[in-house]
Amino acid sequence: MALRMTKGVKILSFIPYAASVLISIAMPAQTTNHPFMPDPARLKVIDQILRQVPLIDGHNDLPWQFREQCNDDLDGIDISRDNSRHVPALVTDLPRLRAGRVGGQFWSVYVPTMATNSDAVVSVLEQIDLVHRMITRYPKDLELALTAADVVRIHRKGKIASLIGMEGGHSIGNSLGVLRMTYALGARYMTLTHMQNNDWADSATDKAEHNGLTPFGEKVVREMNRLGMLVDLSHVSTSTMKAALKITQAPVIFSHSSARALCHHVRNVPDDVLQMVATNGGVVMVTFVPEYLTEIDRADEIEVSNEKRRLKLMYPHNDAKYKAGVAAWRAVHPDPRQSTLLDVADHIDHVRQVAGIDHVGIGSDYEGFSNPPQGLEDVSCYPVLLAELLKRGYSRNDIKKVAGLNVLRVLREAEKVSAKLSQHE
Repeated sequence: MALRMTKGVKILSFIPYAASVLISIAMPAQTTNHPFMPDPARLKVIDQILRQVPLIDGHNDLPWQFREQCNDDLDGIDISRDNSRHVPALVTDLPRLRAGRVGGQFWSVYVPTMATNSDAVVSVLEQIDLVHRMITRYPKDLELALTAADVVRIHRKGKIASLIGMEGGHSIGNSLGVLRMTYALGARYMTLTHMQNNDWADSATDKAEHNGLTPFGEKVVREMNRLGMLVDLSHVSTSTMKAALKITQAPVIFSHSSARALCHHVRNVPDDVLQMVATNGGVVMVTFVPEYLTEIDRADEIEVSNEKRRLKLMYPHNDAKYKAGVAAWRAVHPDPRQSTLLDVADHIDHVRQVAGIDHVGIGSDYEGFSNPPQGLEDVSCYPVLLAELLKRGYSRNDIKKVAGLNVLRVLREAEKVSAKLSQHE
């Protein structure tokens, strides 16, 4: 999740792009003025591929939208219908997930870093509970996946395999027992930090305290290996990335990060770490967050953050004036949103060039940021991104790896490591 604007606020004024994609597949002669509309023949190839291999997205914050917008009440948002006109607008719902040919989704269970200890534990359990209830409410479309084999089986049934990923190690309240119980409840990855350091790991967006991981942080990584829970290094500092990669016995993931060589945001992965990921066997799931894609959008994020900090100091106890001030500033300084689908493809290209085709995937971070890149406005757009990769010379097998095979391999390897470590207890 990227804290770009107030969570849940999406400024979207478009007809869902899935509609134009589906029209083009059904009616090849149909014209469209969308700048990234691919050759219908390529879309047909992508459709064939995604029937064979599940497209797995590494990070979607829809559970937090339920939390923020309707206090975890599933009646508050009906995802069985198109929610592009929902107020505030959403980019995720079942019709558009289906149009996007999504076969597997890691639903992020996010807890703000201001929540600590028992408060954080309660919050993450409530978020996990919400995902379970959401899956139960929509049984024709969603099914809980706990293993790589589950993902394959559920995809073959024509459903969306629903996995759970914890965002922020503070969620476990410094307890390995809580870590074990969240795994028992279905969590299959944990991002070691979020926007701030916790007691045992450094965040990319905070001042270093631990030089990566503390001894307890190392225990957390080892216990995640033993359980079979993926170690997620999105949001962590470079020193934490390297410390975790030296300790882990299983492949790691970056559930929603891009390449620092193309956009120098600290949330992105530097080339030397990409090389370590290749050696480790892990996967970097390239994100769609604009400020992680282009330098123009990164500069805008810095300006927004500085203004928010100034307004928070000016109105520390008046949330209404603070929000009004942010809105007034944004009206004078429009969001440049320079990023496009082509930028995402460029980041995928870079990870491929440095780490290799076996180590790249997709982790959108939809519902965790505002103003998606042009051409990737909602969850219906994945086929268009993959068609762009096909245009760039990726083979069908390459596309399969990016879409989901790489993540499935990492899940299987983590399961093997867990089984091996459990034998030696």
